[in-house]
Amino acid sequence: MSEAYIVGAVRTPVGRRNGGLARAHPADLGAHVLKELMIRADADPSAVEDVIFGCVDTIGPQAGDVARTCWLAAGLPEQVPGVTVDRQCGSSQQALHFAAQAVLSGTNDLVVAGGVQNMSMVPISSAMLAGRPLGHETPFEGSKGWAERYGTREVSQFAGAEQIAAAWKISREEMERYAYESHRRALHAIDAGYFAREIAPYEGVATDEGPRRDTSAERMAALKPLAEGGRLTAALASQISDGAAALLVASPRAVREHGLTPRARVHHLSARGADPIMMLSAPIPATVRALGMTGMSIDDFDAVEINEAFASVALAWIAETGADPARVNPNGGAIALGHPLGATGAVLAVKLLHELERTGGRYGLQTMCEGGGQANVTIIERLDGFVT
Repeated sequence: MSEAYIVGAVRTPVGRRNGGLARAHPADLGAHVLKELMIRADADPSAVEDVIFGCVDTIGPQAGDVARTCWLAAGLPEQVPGVTVDRQCGSSQQALHFAAQAVLSGTNDLVVAGGVQNMSMVPISSAMLAGRPLGHETPFEGSKGWAERYGTREVSQFAGAEQIAAAWKISREEMERYAYESHRRALHAIDAGYFAREIAPYEGVATDEGPRRDTSAERMAALKPLAEGGRLTAALASQISDGAAALLVASPRAVREHGLTPRARVHHLSARGADPIMMLSAPIPATVRALGMTGMSIDDFDAVEINEAFASVALAWIAETGADPARVNPNGGAIALGHPLGATGAVLAVKLLHELERTGGRYGLQTMCEGGGQANVTIIERLDGFVT
């Protein structure tokens, strides 16, 4: 059986809403990481066989197959096609899965995976939240089949996160401690330079903008809940963000023919669905299934990246899997560092690879909750072929 190797991985800084990346056209953000990816991997762009990008809300400047637009905006060869995928928050993690599957099947030898999202320029839609933040109807209204199966219960990420907090008996205070720690870890990583090697600065922005140095337990405790009587506040949710990331996936033949350096092996890829009303709990059964399929234990992983859509999501996952909290989002998560939707999966993959390289760890696991009650799981194995 063939192998799928990650031979390149780069991201932009993650910009906060209306921050340093707010006016960057999504095509230019994506183009930036694509150009950097080719340079840093020392790869021939004409040998790339496909570009698979994740993006959510592909309207306005993100419409028209943004994967293809990013590649062309980068000035890269016209013969290379591109395709854009949408698995909601997991879109670019799914892009990595598709790229690796193409290589593992022998269909392709060299494929780019990544994602881009400018949420400042294209505000989050009601379709993304499956709620009513813009006052429009939800994607489910008018569907007889949906109504017959799920009735008229509220379908939104906020409601799902509240349901998880209640079901797992996670208090607001526990979530606030977790959120504060996310900021602390992120700021430590920034100050220590942990992210410097993985980031391609964009027009003067060189550092993730999300972490708040003035965050405190007292400030969090003073915030009003997002819903009356609820436990969640804005401090316990991921930030609206802008950014892009890309990875280069290669077969053994491509590695030999192009002189590429394998940095990690894609060890496992899977996706799983769960209750679409609770929506955000799917990483739990998805992880259990992935561990069963691989015969691995949660203790086998030196680092884990689980997207902090909400503090309750990560805390419930930790409780169910028994993961060591010190290994989970070791450099902070989306509560501090932001969540540029369709780019986040690729951002997390880039972070995971670099953390394994920084610490000398072997195995890393990535998972994230997604709209519709879904989750992807990716397991990578760091290889010794990379030299700092």
